[in-house]
Amino acid sequence: MYTRKNQRDLTASEKRRLVNALLALKRSGRYDEFVTMHGAYVVSDAENEPRAAHMTPSFFPWHRRFLLEFEQALQEVDPAVSIPYWDWTRDRSPASSLWADDFLGGTGRLGDDQVMTGPFAYSNGNWPIRADITDGAYLTRDLGRRSSPLELPTKADVDAALADPVYDAAPWDSTVATGFRNTIEGWSVGAERWRNHNRVHRWVGGLMLGATSPNDPVFWLHHAYCDLLWARWQRAHRGAGYLPAKPLPVSDAQYGRVFSRDEAMPPWGVRPSELLDHRRWYRYA
Repeated sequence: MYTRKNQRDLTASEKRRLVNALLALKRSGRYDEFVTMHGAYVVSDAENEPRAAHMTPSFFPWHRRFLLEFEQALQEVDPAVSIPYWDWTRDRSPASSLWADDFLGGTGRLGDDQVMTGPFAYSNGNWPIRADITDGAYLTRDLGRRSSPLELPTKADVDAALADPVYDAAPWDSTVATGFRNTIEGWSVGAERWRNHNRVHRWVGGLMLGATSPNDPVFWLHHAYCDLLWARWQRAHRGAGYLPAKPLPVSDAQYGRVFSRDEAMPPWGVRPSELLDHRRWYRYA
């Protein structure tokens, strides 16, 4: 059992060790394998194939396992390292601590959004972008979306999601108007186009906008917070559970495309039911 801390509470030593472990995974090539895996499992509603990672009930358990696999890779480099979380309802500015030069670096420069500060700046030679759908070789960000400013989600946005007593609902995709999962994942519902998780990706901008968003190390901190929110929802609604609980019937349009509680998710063959309690591995501070 280890602890995931709020990034704002990390010591200088903890930040340095995390950065060094990230850079070591990058040098070894393992980091880019995680980026490629995430890109391979971003499947939209319109694609007639299984959806495990996004626009689907298994959004939370899939990413929990994904973060666990990545965290274990980090711990092979440095056993003291864990993934911190970024509470974007509190740290809402490009001046927040996670964007400091000694941690993740700041926003991109005008013109091409290239990140020029911090350990992941391309100019330092340690963070070439290899696993991407574009030809860009460097990390990009546009914190707050300068051309059309965007605000990060608020505590009220998160509280509204946590208050929903139902985990997910039919049709089990990006169009679901109710339920905790899509309220946090944040796909279009009415006039509110991007919410919570999706809004954060858009606020960061740059490489966080695409399927290979783990190219930006802030991806892990963002999804650790989403994972924490799932744990908080579970505590608030102990009588509720993961849905769908049973495999969908053949007559359902989503048959074979979404994963019920005990259906094995690719690429690990692990069931959502095996990932419902994070306390098997870590706690949140």
